[in-house]
Amino acid sequence: MNARPCPTLRITTAKRRPIAFPSSAARRLGVSAVAAKWWSIAVLFSAALAFAANAAELKAGDSVPAFSAKDQFGKDFKFEAGLRFLVLGFDMDATKQANLKLADLGSGWLEKHQAAYLLDVHTMPGIARFFAFPKMRKYPQRIILGDDGGLLALFPRQPERITVLVLTPQGKIQEIRYWNPATEALATKLD
Repeated sequence: MNARPCPTLRITTAKRRPIAFPSSAARRLGVSAVAAKWWSIAVLFSAALAFAANAAELKAGDSVPAFSAKDQFGKDFKFEAGLRFLVLGFDMDATKQANLKLADLGSGWLEKHQAAYLLDVHTMPGIARFFAFPKMRKYPQRIILGDDGGLLALFPRQPERITVLVLTPQGKIQEIRYWNPATEALATKLD
């Protein structure tokens, strides 16, 4: 019996080092070489996500990283030093209540208090966006749509709460507060 080399599926990493997944192993598992390639990519992607999830949360004294995003009307927003409060919504139930409370405060209320409202939409499925984004356009307050999971992972959060970052004029976090829109007025957090 002639021994022939085992063909391999090669995936190249950023440093151009190939990762080999033997085709024979793929066949033993009953998957095609293409499926094995995608499985390998999925494993690497999962590892990268796990690493990002373990990134240190921002805390008092840290600078908020510069970022830009679009609001619900498609207008550009750029985070700049000088903003006094950054209000962040992660929890769906809390953000629904926050949207209603902010709508009651009217257009321009956040800007008057040197605040911006950033809503986490990066995990929202496409079909949900199809219905949610037009509804968001009905709210008078500006809602910044956070779609960068890596950036959003840096911000502290609590279940059923809206995070309120009190910022210094230089864009550093002075204090972290949590707002329960079901029971508290936002004005109590923006003093």
